[in-house]
Amino acid sequence: MNIVVCIKQVPDTTEIKIDPVKNTLIRTGVPSIMNPFDKNALETGLSLKDRYGGKVTVISMGPPQAQQVIREAFAMGADGGTLLSDRKFGGADVLATSYTLAQGIKSCGDFDLILCGKQTTDGDTAQVGPEISEWLNIPSVADVVRINQIDEDGITVSMDLPEEVEIAKVQFPCLLAVNKDIFQPRLPSYVKKTETKEREINVLSLKDMKD
Repeated sequence: MNIVVCIKQVPDTTEIKIDPVKNTLIRTGVPSIMNPFDKNALETGLSLKDRYGGKVTVISMGPPQAQQVIREAFAMGADGGTLLSDRKFGGADVLATSYTLAQGIKSCGDFDLILCGKQTTDGDTAQVGPEISEWLNIPSVADVVRINQIDEDGITVSMDLPEEVEIAKVQFPCLLAVNKDIFQPRLPSYVKKTETKEREINVLSLKDMKD
């Protein structure tokens, strides 16, 4: 099973400041972390790999420093990583971000499953994952709290809706946006961190996009 997990580097603070001219986040001097919801998505992918085999590739969009969260993903067990980085991506809204990530995912080759966190702590729109699926013309399910079954016909999941838990089955390839309760993220491994410190990260700019 080929799994792609979307991860994002976000400010590790509640004191988020906005550049009054560019209307973008001021990241200079602010500690950054992997978006907590994306860690749950990554753990979902790694757990599925542990059970069914295959590989997990992470993809992120951001400045060069976002390679830090890809390195963290390597230390957790991810097999490969791609960073979409270009000054022209700066200040992208949800539509532009989802389109860029969709094009980046195409560059990763064939995939069976895309995993995203429910939302990011710096945006909270919960729209990027579903919009990626629209650009790629694949089915998606949001608010996923449990993976029930995987077989040759697809994947069956439970969704946490406001008044009930609903079960849905979708065919591969598909995208799942997962809630924080689906899996408890594992800690990065020092051994894996050492083993992967020289692993190449595929960095793509706007000119590398297919469309």
